[in-house]
Amino acid sequence: MDDKLVVKTAVKVSTVSIVLNIVLSMLKLLAGIFGKSMAMLSDAIHSLSDVFGSIIVIIGVKVSKKKEDADHPFGHDRLECLASLALGAILFFTGAMLAYEGINKIYTKAPISTPGKIALFAAIVSIIAKEGMFWYTKINANRINSDALRAEAWHHRSDALSSVGSLIGVAGAMLGLKILDPIMGCVIGLVIIKVAFDIAKEAIDKMVDKACDDETIEKMKKEVHNVDGVKGLDLIKTRMFGTKIYVEIEISVDGNLILKDAHAIAEQVHDNIEKNFEYVKHCVVHVNPYGYKHKKKQ
Repeated sequence: MDDKLVVKTAVKVSTVSIVLNIVLSMLKLLAGIFGKSMAMLSDAIHSLSDVFGSIIVIIGVKVSKKKEDADHPFGHDRLECLASLALGAILFFTGAMLAYEGINKIYTKAPISTPGKIALFAAIVSIIAKEGMFWYTKINANRINSDALRAEAWHHRSDALSSVGSLIGVAGAMLGLKILDPIMGCVIGLVIIKVAFDIAKEAIDKMVDKACDDETIEKMKKEVHNVDGVKGLDLIKTRMFGTKIYVEIEISVDGNLILKDAHAIAEQVHDNIEKNFEYVKHCVVHVNPYGYKHKKKQ
């Protein structure tokens, strides 16, 4: 996919996210004031702080799609991983604070206030809006293969889960079961922490040259064997470079072929891999004479 379209899509989705979070923070602020709910006031501040997450996505995607230059001949794709790590960190602290506050309320037996119905309404609106943003962002993230945008989608889902906890807590308080609020805070906090770790792990894997998935490698092997003149596949290595894939291949051809013909076979392998695998940025193909054995490195 064209890098300009990737940036345009990420900026569009993040801008929608920024506008929504500002509107939601204002709604929650009013609900917190008129409904006398400290939890809703805290949630309003949280929604406003989410704006910074969207700004991180915009910066991360824009910088990662900059063209190669003399100092960065392989491009800047890995920088999007840093944006994913930053969002993972935000998610982790969000989950940790929710879990901590829940545990603190349970063990200290701190008084839990009963908020007004406006807080219940605000929680429902927040759940619907944030879950909608989760799917909108996730669909676009998958379309442009953006890890930062995918992390932002889970940020929306964490907010929706947080509001579910608030809704259950408010409803429970109205029914006299105030303990539901801190319990749900703990459960949702742990779920968000798990998501944060998954996002961070994926980002780190792509920063340390982790190989792409086995299914993709098997498809590449079949593509190589389908090229006329290839007698064997001696080696295939892949590494993730941000959202892109770099491939190194060694093939065996008839040792009696002239250089021009052997090169043509290698060129066909190269072209097929880069053409049929959308996220392959570069493929290197080395040719060995059939039956060639690698010398062991001393």
